[in-house]
Amino acid sequence: MSDEQRKVGVAVVGVGGAVSTTAIAGVELLKVGACGTEGLPFADVESLVPYTSLVFGGWDLDGDDLAKAAHLHRVLEPGVIEASGAGLAAVTPWPAVADPDYCRNAVGANVVPISSLRGRVDHIRTDIERFRTEHDLDRVVVVNLASTERWPDLTLPSLQTPEAFEEALDADDPVISPSMIYAYAAIVSGSPYVNFTPSASADIPALLELALQRSVPVAGKDGKTGQTMIKTVLAPAFASRSLHVDGWYSTNILGNRDGQVLDDADSLQAKLQTKGNVLDECLGYHVEDHQVRIDYYKPRGDEKEAWDNIDLTGFLGQKMQVKVDFLCRDSILAAPLVLELARMVDEAARRKEGGAQEQLGYFFKAPITRDGSEPVHALYRQEQVLREWLAR
Repeated sequence: MSDEQRKVGVAVVGVGGAVSTTAIAGVELLKVGACGTEGLPFADVESLVPYTSLVFGGWDLDGDDLAKAAHLHRVLEPGVIEASGAGLAAVTPWPAVADPDYCRNAVGANVVPISSLRGRVDHIRTDIERFRTEHDLDRVVVVNLASTERWPDLTLPSLQTPEAFEEALDADDPVISPSMIYAYAAIVSGSPYVNFTPSASADIPALLELALQRSVPVAGKDGKTGQTMIKTVLAPAFASRSLHVDGWYSTNILGNRDGQVLDDADSLQAKLQTKGNVLDECLGYHVEDHQVRIDYYKPRGDEKEAWDNIDLTGFLGQKMQVKVDFLCRDSILAAPLVLELARMVDEAARRKEGGAQEQLGYFFKAPITRDGSEPVHALYRQEQVLREWLAR
């Protein structure tokens, strides 16, 4: 079957969010020829399933159709939303799994009315299979774009092996978060899984091993879109020219739903943890004064501002500074990466390459590895690895 004839379903956790609605609108516009492939970094790779062969569905705590959701997010102009045709309006979110203990600031009434963890897994698996059947899909991939959850104690025995995880499911162990439930349901359904969030998910040892056993591709975590992407470009350049980084102060302000969720201290801490090792790995030494702040500022909406102050020491001990002010569009940066990731994990599944997809580290702040080792973070090196994999 040719790539043009194949249909790949993308089941999104958080399908009603700003990133998801922006990505889906982009595909709808591509279908009608109303936009080009600007901003899609792998549009040149012809071996991947076409963007226009992606079919979307998914779960969200808000039950509004995606056309209504897109108008509320105000990422896209009303005319752009209308030009995307009936594609957005045709997607109505399925009820989602939620647990306020893991994400206090994410609320909604469109919730799966099942309390047991095993029952929730079965419900999600049924959704995936129904989606596959109704749209005659060749494959379903699951992409997690949900709000950031707090991290549980990741050292607990329940999360270390597939067998222990199964027992924890049956015991309704509270260490199992909604993100883990989606990841497990995807893996046992044979659906490749992408975690674009900072939440603990398929990267826990139990699910990494299960994905490898079942030959299901998994990738994550935490999409590298704005400030961290800039950091993984600049830091290797400084190292290359022997410019010593004495300190790096980063701050972000944003006013979208992601920012509102991060206004909770536990969710914020999970987000900051995925940013932590990037700089040190790129430079090859520890930067003592590396500070990162994220603040919710409602008037900014999706138009995030990421500001960096970098203090350097150069030749003859002379001090210098670099200042970067990235006035970016959060969802406009993230949406293309989500589309590329859906195509990439479909390709990994087509090649029968299961387990952690290390070559997809290009897309993430905290890329998962098969053995838990520290990943490479420099963007140019990550792209080289990914391009080599695609060429194979």
